[in-house]
Amino acid sequence: MDASLCYGGPVKSFSIAGEQGGTPGTVRAFQFMGVPIRLHFTFVLLLLFLIVTALGYDSTPVFATFILGLFASVLLHEAAHAALASAFKIRTVEIVMFPIGGLSRMDRRLRPAEELWISLAGPLANLLVAVGIFMYVAHTKQTISIQPSDLLHPTDGKLLALLGFANLLLAGFNLVPAFPMDGGRLLRALLSFIRPEDEATRIAAWLGRVIAFSLILYGLVQGEFMLVFFAFFIWLGAAQESAAAMGRTLTNGIPVRAAMITEFHHLEHGDTVRDAANLLLSTSQQDFPVMHGDEVIGLLDRNRLLRALAAEGPDAYVAGVMDRDYLALEPEDELAETLPLMARSGRCALVQEGTHLVGLLTADNLSEFLLLRRFGMEPVV
Repeated sequence: MDASLCYGGPVKSFSIAGEQGGTPGTVRAFQFMGVPIRLHFTFVLLLLFLIVTALGYDSTPVFATFILGLFASVLLHEAAHAALASAFKIRTVEIVMFPIGGLSRMDRRLRPAEELWISLAGPLANLLVAVGIFMYVAHTKQTISIQPSDLLHPTDGKLLALLGFANLLLAGFNLVPAFPMDGGRLLRALLSFIRPEDEATRIAAWLGRVIAFSLILYGLVQGEFMLVFFAFFIWLGAAQESAAAMGRTLTNGIPVRAAMITEFHHLEHGDTVRDAANLLLSTSQQDFPVMHGDEVIGLLDRNRLLRALAAEGPDAYVAGVMDRDYLALEPEDELAETLPLMARSGRCALVQEGTHLVGLLTADNLSEFLLLRRFGMEPVV
């Protein structure tokens, strides 16, 4: 995946979102503060697991209330990111809930000062919630003495205190100075004032991998497999950030024209799914522009073609099954800025000069372009 600007619970990954639908593998649940909330399929599986687990407790309502409180805390964390982003005139495209936290996707990359303050907003929100809960618990003389193990077995008398403690953990863990947590973003933002952004990203991502590796070793030695689970996702997030920074470095200042495919096949609006299938078999191409004369009216990719073949048969017209909401780029667009859009839209984008189709930018060709750039090949523009 490419760079993404993400904020959230214990683990996040930075991602700039385009307009091409939601994050793959997610379902839209509801809308909060005008932002779509989506649930990743792994989060749904975790939710089902927790429901089954709760049925084995004598205090099922207390356990369920605690889980809902944790969900609300992570959502509040993400909402704080989104609210401050809005103050900077940055739109939050969506919030995705994962098993180990949330992820807020912004519609553009953040400048260092913006990232600094937006990164701080989430942990600060959790810290304020924790302080408020502990003040109330102290005022009402409720039990405030808790142990970390109590998080696995919440009781009615300690419920509020445990939620306060959980918010403290969310704030503290997110401030660890390593990607992909908020602390890593803070570190990158600060380094970006004295280093190029991509170099700052690589430093923070390297630190994230070091911390993740240390946590994995500690978890394996101590038998803390949940810690290993968290550390594994930290490693993946840090690796993703490092790869995104490398991608931006290799494409910075280079136009889309340099990486696009200029020899390709297309379909006519009157062609059938059978025609498209035959073209898929006879060529190495998997994404086909659909034309009406000289005008592009859609894009038919391999997955959509196969679904149409199964659902509607080979005699269906491609005009009825194509994607009309395809990603369109211009030849002079900067390639570095299109990487996140490609990651969001799928395998292919159409490159057009006005209404004239001049090329395709595919995920496979883009990967090959980056590979050649890493070996020092200069692009032909």
